[in-house]
Amino acid sequence: MKSWIFYGVALVACAWVVGSSPAYGDKPKAFLDNGDVKSAAPPVSVVPSPRIDSVVMADRQPQVKDRATIWYDDFDRRDKPYMESRGGRTSKGAFGGKGKSMECVYKKGAKGTGDRKVIFGDAGASRGKAVRKGEKFDEVYARWYVKHSYGWTGGHPAKMARVTSLVDSRWSQMMIAHVWGSGKDRLTLDPVRCVRNGRIATRQYNDWRGMKWLGNKPASTFPISAGKESGYWVRVETQVKLNTPGKADGLNRLWIDGRLECERRNLDFRGTYGKHGINAFFLESYWNKGSPVDQYRYYDNLVVSTKPIGPVTTPANPVLIRRAFHGPGALADWELELASDYEGRDRVFTARGLRTALQLTVNARSGSFSGSLAEKKSLAAGRIYYCRVRQKNDKGVWSNWSRWHQGFRVQ
Repeated sequence: MKSWIFYGVALVACAWVVGSSPAYGDKPKAFLDNGDVKSAAPPVSVVPSPRIDSVVMADRQPQVKDRATIWYDDFDRRDKPYMESRGGRTSKGAFGGKGKSMECVYKKGAKGTGDRKVIFGDAGASRGKAVRKGEKFDEVYARWYVKHSYGWTGGHPAKMARVTSLVDSRWSQMMIAHVWGSGKDRLTLDPVRCVRNGRIATRQYNDWRGMKWLGNKPASTFPISAGKESGYWVRVETQVKLNTPGKADGLNRLWIDGRLECERRNLDFRGTYGKHGINAFFLESYWNKGSPVDQYRYYDNLVVSTKPIGPVTTPANPVLIRRAFHGPGALADWELELASDYEGRDRVFTARGLRTALQLTVNARSGSFSGSLAEKKSLAAGRIYYCRVRQKNDKGVWSNWSRWHQGFRVQ
């Protein structure tokens, strides 16, 4: 009898340990799936956590008239004058529920189709398409939104984006700052120096013989191409600052969904070379191994700037769009909370009983304001807010809360 009691207790203990493990494994608490910084993740629900797919943007985004902006494309209209442009635009799942986005197509076994190459400043390979021609940029930020089609399979394609310097008509490069896949589902920084003894060491584009790789680390914590993170828009931003010629003080950073994920300091991007600056940015789709199934990746709201960019801007009563329901049964209800930080310390808005609505307008009719916005009727201008959501199926089973995500700035 005692042995049966001991066996039952052991089973319960094992089930508790398995159910309590963080959704992303042993990761910083801010990344736990329930969005609560101070507690461990709850047992995994059979109903997956939902996501906010995107937000409806304000009609006028600040980068349109900002002198710091080198390039901006929302892909809603015909292609802008890129140096190179492959792949089409689509209205399928566009950011904000309207307009178009750039489409990358991955057929089974193929390496991917779709890219855009922006040339600017002092590029030696402009073919007359350089913007801000003749200017020299030693520090550049680039931001874009990316969405993987729901159910994305096979990990991360090797290529996503790169910041580089093209010094002649052969596309010889002075430096490269790659944003590439690392491991199965994550991104990393992979900076490269293409200068030797003060001279350009490459003779053409991607001339491996003249490249000095500075190390592809660290990997991001957030699994951007994991299946559970597919089917909604995720913001990615990178910063590249060239070193002072002769010093190793360059900088390369990567933010995903508003969090600093990767950072490389004390980089020597160009040795003592000082003739050219950063002058090109590429969005890419290449998958070295080829895709295991037919699937898609989308880009939208690309900005290249000389200063930090951050998220898209919205009106003070923004419209939020929920990702389509996935899981057992059918959607019966969902709830949303907003906070002024991605750890959820200042929770400012709660909406419950949203049933099957695909969109929610944040106002006093749809929910209640609290915290620093108690008794208000709209969000505060200039602030960034983050979302978390959960959903219930028609069997009455609630999902866990999502982590805080989809930050947006109120205009």
